[in-house]
This record gives sequence, C-alpha cells and structure tokens, in this order.
Amino acid sequence: MPRRLDPDEAALWKKVAATVRPLPKGPATIPPVSPPTVRPPKPAPRGIAAPATPVRASPLPPPRRTHSHATLDSHWDRRLRKGHVRPDMSIDLHGHTLASAQALLDEAISRALVRGARVLLVVAGRLRPGADRLPQMHGEPRPRGAIRASLADWLAASSHADRIVALRPAHISHGGAGAVYVILRRGRED
Repeated sequence: MPRRLDPDEAALWKKVAATVRPLPKGPATIPPVSPPTVRPPKPAPRGIAAPATPVRASPLPPPRRTHSHATLDSHWDRRLRKGHVRPDMSIDLHGHTLASAQALLDEAISRALVRGARVLLVVAGRLRPGADRLPQMHGEPRPRGAIRASLADWLAASSHADRIVALRPAHISHGGAGAVYVILRRGRED
C-alpha cells in the first residue's frame, strides 16, 4: 500500500501538477526525414592546387590474443603454482638486446615445438615497476625489466602464437618472478 503524502509534500505536489500540460490526444506522427544530399566538390580554381583527398582510416587490426589470461584446467594451474611441473626446455634471455632476445625466444619456441616440448621456461629477469611505461631514449640504456615487459607482446605476435596455450609465472624453484612458463600445445599425431 503506498504511503500517504504529508501536508507539505501534498502542497508541493499540487504546485507541480498545476504547471503540467496534458499531451494532445491522437497518434503522434514523426515527420519523414529525407536523406542528406551529397554534392560533388567544387573544382579548384586554376593555379591553385586541389586539396588532398581525405585519407580513410584503415580498419583496426583484430585484437591480439594474450596468453597471460588463457585458461588451463585447474589441475595444470595448481601443479604449476606448486612447482610440480618440470620444464621440458629452458632459455635465458639475460644480457640480450630486445631484438636479439625476441629472435632467440622465437627460435627456442621453434625448437621446443620440434622436440614436442610442452613447457618452456623463459628466464628474463624481474619486471621492474613501471618498466613497460618508460620511453626508450636514444643513446641511453634500456630500462631494467624491458625484456620481461615485452614477453607477452612478443608471444602474441609470434608466428607460433596459435601453438602457445598460456603464459604463467614460474615457481620460485625455477626463477620465481624473473621467469615464466610458456605452455605449448602438443602437436597432433596424424
């Protein structure tokens, strides 16, 4: 049951109701809208260069698949967290430039796939806070943790991206915060 208005609320409601006009009776009609007319551009006067034609923006590339949030079954995640999974192969990217580290990582993934490896341990060093947001200045040393910050992007852009199932932090016994597991999809036996 609705509550009753107190005398102050009732007086206020009467004032508001007095300012309201009822809608007209009958169906409301919306006037038709004609499509806009497009006029061809006027030719430029002689001696003046015509303005450049507008360049259409290219469509955005499809979103890249990120492996850091890819799902593994809970059994795999639990075994990885507890350090019960031994990596089939490992690679250390310390001391490499960004370009050489990316090439070495891609080569290591190729070798792991050929060997039928399931877990590749990538030791890249700890990610320093804000390392992925620092600009690279010409002539200055790269920020610490830049390789680790770039791993997810490199894996997503890799030619082997469809064979990478997930990216998970390594157990402390395998390098902890300075390393990651790259979980690879097993090749199908035909």
